[in-house]
Amino acid sequence: MDKIEMIAKAEQLVAKIDDLPTIPAVATQVLHLLDQPDVQVEQVADLMLSDQVMTARVMKMINSPVYKPSHQISSLKRALVYLGLRHIREVALTTSFISAFDETSGTFEIGTFWEHSFGVGMVSKIIAEKIGYLDLERAYIAGVIHDIGEVFLSNYLRDEFQQVLDSIKDKPIKLVEAEALQLGTTHCEIGLCMARKWNFPEVYCEVIAYHHSPAEATIDPVLCAIVNLADLFYSVRELNYGGWVSFNLVEEPSWKILKSMSPSLGQLDVERFCYELDDAIPDVKTLVRSIFNSQE
Repeated sequence: MDKIEMIAKAEQLVAKIDDLPTIPAVATQVLHLLDQPDVQVEQVADLMLSDQVMTARVMKMINSPVYKPSHQISSLKRALVYLGLRHIREVALTTSFISAFDETSGTFEIGTFWEHSFGVGMVSKIIAEKIGYLDLERAYIAGVIHDIGEVFLSNYLRDEFQQVLDSIKDKPIKLVEAEALQLGTTHCEIGLCMARKWNFPEVYCEVIAYHHSPAEATIDPVLCAIVNLADLFYSVRELNYGGWVSFNLVEEPSWKILKSMSPSLGQLDVERFCYELDDAIPDVKTLVRSIFNSQE
């Protein structure tokens, strides 16, 4: 089954869901406001304060080990100043995704999804920095949102998705391959359809659609390759939804894409990089627990 057929199948599945989550209106307004050249932190803070859930989650994120403030930040305005206008976008988007997908009744625990998503976002940012990719914020956001199709499968196709997970348990079969075989589509195409419904920029739509096949990307194959490698690195630490993960870095198409952009990657100490990843894992878990253990 080719990509076009799988997208068509995904469109049919997504169209059947009447209560598909939406991105909170305040998040959309914040993103629009941040596009204004003369925007002030006070304007952004006033708008975000109108959404108590977003404000609470932003504060939790800012005070988490991920952002490592030197002292507790108790004011949203101070938090935004600490972040800087450029990084407010990544926090606003991240918290809006959390709000859209806070259901806990899916096939897998939503905390598992967010641990994987935040982890891939953080590793994407690290890889982007190592190769000289200019937009680290974009790399982080792309990593966070790459698997949104999995939440759809977990929440809306629970029985079918559980069968997929059962079929690959302790077997050398990748989750995405099992999805294609049993569902006629995968989380990549489903995520793409959701992203288009939400009017995501095309560069993010492409990452969602091609993070398992970056060589097929045309808009920003480097970004797709970054997320692909981050996904692989994070998944070998078993921070995924199940399924077999094994790879030889030098044979990965994404590695070849990134090396063509940054030949110095050939000198990367992969073992040391994995140790750096291990050090980041507790921070990610702490962040996810802090977000979901309290709804204040």
